[in-house]
Amino acid sequence: MTAESAAGAALRSAGTYTNPVLNADWSDPDAVRVGDDFYLTASSFGRVPGLPLLHSRNLVDWTLVGHALDRLEPEREFTRPRHDCGVWAPSLRHHADRFWIFWGDPDQGVFQVNAPEIRGPWTAPLLVKAGRGLIDPCPLWDEESGEAYLVHAWARSRSGVKNRLTGHRMRPDGTGLLDDGKVIVDGDGLPGWFTLEGPKLYRHDGWFWILAPAGSVETGWQGAFRSRDFFGPYEERVVLEQKDTDVNGPHQGGWVRTASGEDWFLHFQQRGAYGRVVHLQPMRWTRDGWPVLGDDGAPVTEHARPALPPQPPAAPATDDDFPGGRYGRQWSWTANPRDGWATRHSGDGLRLACVRSSDAHDLRLLPSVLTQRFPGVPALIEVDLRLDSAEPGARAGLAVLGDAYRWIGLQRDPDGTVRLVHRFAESVAEAERDADRPRPAPGGRARLRIETVSGARCRFSYDLGDGPRPVGREFAAAPWRWVGALLGLFALAPDGRGPAGTAAFTRFRVGPH
Repeated sequence: MTAESAAGAALRSAGTYTNPVLNADWSDPDAVRVGDDFYLTASSFGRVPGLPLLHSRNLVDWTLVGHALDRLEPEREFTRPRHDCGVWAPSLRHHADRFWIFWGDPDQGVFQVNAPEIRGPWTAPLLVKAGRGLIDPCPLWDEESGEAYLVHAWARSRSGVKNRLTGHRMRPDGTGLLDDGKVIVDGDGLPGWFTLEGPKLYRHDGWFWILAPAGSVETGWQGAFRSRDFFGPYEERVVLEQKDTDVNGPHQGGWVRTASGEDWFLHFQQRGAYGRVVHLQPMRWTRDGWPVLGDDGAPVTEHARPALPPQPPAAPATDDDFPGGRYGRQWSWTANPRDGWATRHSGDGLRLACVRSSDAHDLRLLPSVLTQRFPGVPALIEVDLRLDSAEPGARAGLAVLGDAYRWIGLQRDPDGTVRLVHRFAESVAEAERDADRPRPAPGGRARLRIETVSGARCRFSYDLGDGPRPVGREFAAAPWRWVGALLGLFALAPDGRGPAGTAAFTRFRVGPH
């Protein structure tokens, strides 16, 4: 490449962005602008902490700045992993100098939390409407009338109802509803529409607007509905669909307007084991007042950046040195954690207690697995592990978790030796088994490595001090229900009494090959 063409490519790169802008599982995104800042939240289902909070100033480069939910309630329901429960499709809004997040727990009802600043402190969850199958709620405070409203969808798995949007008048303080609700959009009455859900409610140009997806997660489309009255009737249009692109099911997200008046839409695309990655679409309005997303209703892969001040390239953190034994914001447990699972200390490195469990041979059942999102591009994942437990059967390692899973790590044998082990479980299996023969691990230390390649395929290897060596066959990462694959760190011991020692993880890295 000549110097002239290289300079042109650099200029073009600086003036454009490429989708997805969040290339990992940030499911069901919603976003809001406050001043010059943009904020985004996403579904967290049964992981803890929940309700991730991301920040950007250009809608392309995002960082994770915190979470709005410390624990899931009721406590007894989230002592074990429940990946199809918990926090579904939150809505993020800013009103009365406070941030508000509403979400649906499909087994309990509609909740909200609020805070004066995005980093908190966030209030305790408040149940706004109790009921099974109430999902995807979104509030609206109408500045024109002073009224407040709420719309939500339905989960057939809990309620026997789907493809409908129900509207309510809401108390202005967001603490409850003022009526029993009314179906304001019935998808069964719209030819060709099915699985209508995920509504986001807005007021614009004298209309009530509901932006809502339909057609299922993997193959659906984005719809727009408008009415002069909140309770309808609504007219509808499809405003974003796959067409001849390779972006399947482009839908469910949030509309934001910049301070200069540009309109943008953030939505997800389901990518199997990678989860629901986030795309940014330009948005414009037709002469008859309808929104058009992307390139005339088709998702864009590359586009001119929003007309916003430059921001250094950024992405949610993945690497971690665990200073003082603390883990970064990118990590979450697979259920509500207990005291003592991770120990703080004066140095670097993560010290995980070898948690005793009768389920130690199936990582999918364990709440004490510390996870982060599987990378959406080919990557090399590394971590150094030292097994400090003398307990026979104690083990620790690095895993790729999903309906099927595989891990590599260290295990203490009954004779006191430590071995490098590589194990897996199929989606239909209730217990794991060896993926390769165990090997001695002198000193109880190893560097663990996973190389991911196209198709979310994973190649495991290890380094005992004499260079990396491959182990086992290639493994295809698998999603969990509603959740993409996860990277996990864990330390376990067989069921029994008393402490079982610890495992130390240091220098966790996710980088290019």
